[in-house]
Amino acid sequence: PVRRAAAAAVRRARDLGAASIAVFMPPDGLSPRERAQAVVEGAWLGTYRFEKYLKEKNSKVVRSLTLLEPDRRSAAGAREGLRLGRVWAEATCLTRDLVNEPANVVTPTFLAGRAGEIAKEGGLTLKILERDDCATMGMGAYVGVAQGSQEPPKFIHLTYKPKSRARRRVVIIGKGITFDSGGLDLKTADGMLRMKDDMAGAAAVLGLFQALPRLKPRVEVHGLIAATENMPSGTAQRPGDIVRAMNGLTVEIGNTDAEGRLTLADALSYAVKHIEPDEMIDMATLTGAVVIALGQGVSGLMASSDDLAARVLGAADVAGERTWRLPLHDEYKDGLKSDVADLNNISSQRGAGAIVAALFMREFTGGVPWAHLDIAGTAFTERELPLGPKGGTGVTVRTLLAYVAALDGRR
Repeated sequence: PVRRAAAAAVRRARDLGAASIAVFMPPDGLSPRERAQAVVEGAWLGTYRFEKYLKEKNSKVVRSLTLLEPDRRSAAGAREGLRLGRVWAEATCLTRDLVNEPANVVTPTFLAGRAGEIAKEGGLTLKILERDDCATMGMGAYVGVAQGSQEPPKFIHLTYKPKSRARRRVVIIGKGITFDSGGLDLKTADGMLRMKDDMAGAAAVLGLFQALPRLKPRVEVHGLIAATENMPSGTAQRPGDIVRAMNGLTVEIGNTDAEGRLTLADALSYAVKHIEPDEMIDMATLTGAVVIALGQGVSGLMASSDDLAARVLGAADVAGERTWRLPLHDEYKDGLKSDVADLNNISSQRGAGAIVAALFMREFTGGVPWAHLDIAGTAFTERELPLGPKGGTGVTVRTLLAYVAALDGRR
């Protein structure tokens, strides 16, 4: 409520021409830090615009925001809330910008370059694996998706390590399909129109890693993005092809438009083998089925660990991002059987598409606690929302920041 109230108030003040705004929020059960952070997040996100390609830009801009805290004892907490609110909101807006950019700008090479800028600014470690590197490492599922595009794929590995001993080592993976045509199983024109947003999970990883060096959590965080386009061409993957993923499992391609789970399968396998994390989370605009189940206002959560699921749901609640857990019923795996390979990338049975996709990906987690956020319905909005305009929402960035903060013991 505080975020939404601040967003509405500051947006209205901006539209009336105010350049400087002072806000007082009476105590409402939140700590001074929490209240201040919510006000800043609401104000920042609520006044976000993406006007890069407009000749006539809106001249009304709020240049300063002052938070009034009459109790001097609350000042220190409020200042920290202001700082956190700004960091969290800027990370979310970076993600929104990337999702709103067109696919002729945001290519896998562009994402790799942006990761390089973030790594340099924050003193992070960055590794970029090229197509040949990925093929040599056995990422047949990921390379198979990439083979239809003239844009070279880029496997991006960002690492944040605290100076002190890390409390936990976690991997955050974002789906990075910079444009999804469906491949040879081509989407309809309407279904393809907004597919620049199929890299929203990857954009969330970059937003998170912009924030981590400024927050300095005592948690080791690895960010993975298997970036590629999914395009139809003479070299494109065909229905019926069989690919071998990094963990050795073979996959029959039942549909080339179920490509995201293939790229994520190799990213998960890479994490298990080369990072050995305590737990993993991925975010992906993965299935239309989750939109049918939950609508366009709720992200779907599926997890192999009840403890991890509870903590992710708790983090989403802190961030104010609606998330609902869906079950992983093992009997639904029967539809993924193939006569000629270990798995099919689509199910032969109707229904539960979001769950089946998660069950497919679970096969590549190596028993490491794992949570999957299907953000197909929440990464992009076609209508104005209380915390932002039409376009990319930046969903999961603040959930991930709250998740990392909880691991660090700081809320």
